[in-house]
Amino acid sequence: MEHQQAAKIGEERGEAMIVIDSLCKSFGDNHVLKNFSLTLHSQENLVVLGRSGSGKSVLIKCIIGLLQPDSGEIIVFGNNVVQLSHHELDMLRTQVGFLFQSNALYDSMTVRENLEFPMRRHWFEISQREVDDMVMEALDNVNLGHTAEMMPAELSGGMAKRIALARTMILRPKIILYDEPTTGLDPITAREIESLMLKLHDKYKTSSIIISHDMNCVKTTADRVALLLDGRCYTDGSFEELEKSDDEHVKQFFE
Repeated sequence: MEHQQAAKIGEERGEAMIVIDSLCKSFGDNHVLKNFSLTLHSQENLVVLGRSGSGKSVLIKCIIGLLQPDSGEIIVFGNNVVQLSHHELDMLRTQVGFLFQSNALYDSMTVRENLEFPMRRHWFEISQREVDDMVMEALDNVNLGHTAEMMPAELSGGMAKRIALARTMILRPKIILYDEPTTGLDPITAREIESLMLKLHDKYKTSSIIISHDMNCVKTTADRVALLLDGRCYTDGSFEELEKSDDEHVKQFFE
């Protein structure tokens, strides 16, 4: 029923970029996702809101193929991620950017080398001049053009997050998955990251799933909010709609 409703909404909102249907994932006796269903639409910023440990990060790791679900379907660009070969999954990942909560920069590489890595990893036939141009564009996008030869250890927390965002965007993916993009940042830096997310969304017309429990981030970035509760998509709507809800399960997130 949830999937049918999501499909109907998708027809009204435009092309479906990701369709998650009846997704289940357990770790031993811990049933993290229980028949979770959700659709991401073209050029939509969709925030998945939930308490810590509710399964938000597990969800996006399943989407990108870092975790194998127990059952259910994850359709990305019309492809069932669960059934893709390793090579097909690699090709899909060129169109899906993933911003890790920890940034996941390589300590032994300069900023430039970190940004070049996705291009080297996916074996693109591209000249060094094109690589250099893409690196500088990515750095200019996050206002850090002067950091190309710096090492990650020389970066502040906010700068490291920006560089991680630049690396996520360098292949100009159609979909971005954000895992707690503002966690661990001071309020001013967090607001700067949110502004960058919106700026890059407008520039590249991306579709995004944003995992967060930072309510300011949710309010600022979300076109739609999906509430992950007890392993399921409990409800979804605009931030304003959920904020006004009389449902006690929803109200607890807005108190």
